Amino acid sequence: MFRVNANGKRLDAWLIYNCTACGNTWNRPVLKRRPVGGIDPRFLAALRANDAETAEHVAFDLADLRRKAERVEVFAEVLLRKEVLIAPENPAERLEIAFALPAAVGLRLDRLLAAELGLARSRLQRLQDTGRLTVSPDGARSLRKAPHRGLRVTIDLSREDDGTAIADAAWCNGAQ
Repeated sequence: MFRVNANGKRLDAWLIYNCTACGNTWNRPVLKRRPVGGIDPRFLAALRANDAETAEHVAFDLADLRRKAERVEVFAEVLLRKEVLIAPENPAERLEIAFALPAAVGLRLDRLLAAELGLARSRLQRLQDTGRLTVSPDGARSLRKAPHRGLRVTIDLSREDDGTAIADAAWCNGAQ
């Protein structure tokens, strides 16, 4: 839940966290003495309406949360739902993975891909080093970072002896 306070032409906003264990609250600053005219009108409307989706997005923005909190605990467990958009009829030559994450995850991209594709992280790194694995829009160092909404991983399987097995792991292992 958001709390918004106006002081003249300036605005303060907080996201209120409630501890489920003890009931205590924490008011996380979202905006501090910002001129109302400098705030995106859609974001301002979402704050004023206590929009649940905006609150969830702000609540799980780990980069911003780390700047505002002393300690942030991140768990590596993720619930993964796969959806095949285009299933190949022939052995796959290219695999494209698009991330549509509702919230941030505390798992590095290389660990997630290794677990889901049945590959060693060193092999993923070699694929990236040779240009057969690309991550966009983030680029080279992104294998060591957590995936985020809008991230795309493309893997060229055309020269991989086990390309079909990798593709099968990608879209069969838990796909709906």
